[in-house]
Amino acid sequence: MHPACDLSVRINRREQIFVLTVRGEVDYDDAGDFERAWEAADRAAMPVTAVDLAEVTFADSTLLNALIRARHRHQADGRALVLVGPLRAAVSRLLEISGTTELFTVTDARPG
Repeated sequence: MHPACDLSVRINRREQIFVLTVRGEVDYDDAGDFERAWEAADRAAMPVTAVDLAEVTFADSTLLNALIRARHRHQADGRALVLVGPLRAAVSRLLEISGTTELFTVTDARPG
């Protein structure tokens, strides 16, 4: 078990990019925050959603499942989903261990 740490999910819009900035630790307790953020991204229906994960220090299947579900919705709508790093070890390891790294476009370039 890891100690509780604040999670921060911020939403911004930059031209044609919807940006979700996630900071801190992401686990089951944060599922509601993510659902609200993804709902906002889906309502905005912008061509690109960028998920800035550079400051995520811990992540479990909550983050992974949210990203996979968002990827499916984005693909179905013809929109792009991009993960922004550099990804910390916890997130990189989660993607590698789950075999999902190839599902996502990852960049270190900040949107906007």
